[in-house]
Amino acid sequence: MGKTREIKGRMKAVSNIKRITKTMQLIATARFQAAQKRATSAKPYTQKIAELVGELASAGGDVDHPLLKEPQPKTGRELLLVITANRGLCGGYNANILRTAVAHLREKADQKVELEIAGKKGVAYFKFVGKPMAKIHTQFGDKPSFQEVHALAQEYMKAFESGQYDAVRVVYMAFESVSRQKPVVIQLLPMEKPKVDESAKNKATVEYDFMPEPAKLLAELLPVTVKTRLFQAFNEAIVGEQVARMIAMKAATDAAGKMGKALARKYNRARQTAITTELTEIIGGTAALE
Repeated sequence: MGKTREIKGRMKAVSNIKRITKTMQLIATARFQAAQKRATSAKPYTQKIAELVGELASAGGDVDHPLLKEPQPKTGRELLLVITANRGLCGGYNANILRTAVAHLREKADQKVELEIAGKKGVAYFKFVGKPMAKIHTQFGDKPSFQEVHALAQEYMKAFESGQYDAVRVVYMAFESVSRQKPVVIQLLPMEKPKVDESAKNKATVEYDFMPEPAKLLAELLPVTVKTRLFQAFNEAIVGEQVARMIAMKAATDAAGKMGKALARKYNRARQTAITTELTEIIGGTAALE
């Protein structure tokens, strides 16, 4: 009897876990859809800005801007922003990002890399391994606003232009599709020089008169490009987190369902054994009285 009571308790616990993981899966699904909508809405703007910068670069000749050049002389210092999640239960999402960040730090062992972390999981990890962090960003939640990212990008551009760093890089989970997310390290600063579309040169295109001059327009658009790239990185990181959590919670729900069925079979066998034992004892006692 004690064994069946124990199995019954385990069945109840597994059922409660399944209910919790199913709820978390539904929440993650809803958050993923909202985050994906924000990311896909912002992506065309980011791409169009990059295209416009390329067109202006082809019209304005050689581009010269502080955001495109490494400081001279070099400082030997780099800034690395690592974007992780604030919560766990999202499979290997945080582990993959942190593994990529650590690999990059090892590659740059001969340089001084200052760490800035966005996300509680990244903060907890680097505290655990004893790696000093220059700054911790707690203002970004599940819906990072452009104003928050704008302020951070402004801070990075100001520090880079003043010659504090040779480069500013970002580690985050790039979203490619629901079934594929990849941890990447992108160079935010210095920016790559705008690429001119060579195929477009051979086609009949409309010639535009720019007002003001292309160089002045580029001076305005290059900082915007930095801000939009950083904003897109935060958006994709949120999408990747919710996808990972959705998949992890679905796997946990399925595993709880299988365990519940296995426990139900075990309970039925134990109950049947207990009933058989009781019947045997009753029959044996009756026989003894005769």
